[in-house]
This record gives sequence, structure tokens and C-alpha cells, in this order.
Amino acid sequence: MEAQTVEARTVDAMTIEARMTHPVFLVPAALAALQAYARAAEGLGVPTQTLELVHLRASQINGCSVCVVLHAQALRQEDAGDERLATVAAWRDAPYFTDAERAALELAEAVTRVADRGDPVSDALWAEVARHYDEQGVSALLIAITSVNVWNRLNAATRQVAGAWSP
Repeated sequence: MEAQTVEARTVDAMTIEARMTHPVFLVPAALAALQAYARAAEGLGVPTQTLELVHLRASQINGCSVCVVLHAQALRQEDAGDERLATVAAWRDAPYFTDAERAALELAEAVTRVADRGDPVSDALWAEVARHYDEQGVSALLIAITSVNVWNRLNAATRQVAGAWSP
């Protein structure tokens, strides 16, 4: 990504504007580190669509419009299907996800919402995830989930605007 200026977007006569230039454009070492960290999750036995599903779900929970758009587009490029894309937020009630994807999505929710309960990742959830993924795969999921959470928090804190910039 190259350095970007703060941009505004007008939506229904309302101007939505970022508070500042995105921190990773001001601190290039952070951009390189975050990109490297995110890439570390690739090629470890978890399908790309699954990684994108957890990215999208965490971003929905965190209300990060930039990442919701970005990961929805990535899922479209991966031919995830309209039904799957439309029901990620309601994955428990939708028939479009495998048991392995359901375990990954539940892990994404638990790790994203660590403060919501005393034991954020229960032994039962851990066992279900481990039933579908080996230790490398679980590591990939945890890296993917925590990586997108960093991006979500940077974007939310600085009020980055969906569509104002792209990778």
C-alpha cells in the first residue's frame, strides 16, 4: 500500500471522514509487520475461503466497514457464493457452511469478543476446532483472527472510511 491522504466520502448528503491518515501509512514499519503477520496464516492447511470468512465475521462484529468491504470482495473473488456471503453473520442458522467453517467462525467470534466471558475460548470450542484443524491450522486461524482484529481496531479508532482507499 502506498501512502494515502485522509479522504472523505459523502453518503446520503452526510460526509463521512477519517480522523487522520491511517497509522500504517504514517508508520511504514507497522504496515510491513502487519502484512507479514497476516501472510503468516496462509498455506498452513486452512482454506483461503475459511480465512476470509473469519476475517469477515470478526470485521462485522467490530463494525469495521473497511474490512467488511475488503473481505466480502475477497470472498467474491474466491467464488464463495452469494448465499454464504449474505449469511456469514447468521452462520449458525444457515446451511451453507461446513462443520470446519462453523468451528472457525465460532473461534473468530470468541477470540474477537474475549472480554465478553470469563473463559473466552472454552475447552469444548477448542476441542471442536482441534477436531477439524491440526496445530498448524489452529495457529493459522488464530493469526488470521488476531490480525484482522488489529486492522479493525486501527480502522475504528481513526474512523477509516470504506471505499475511500484500497490496498
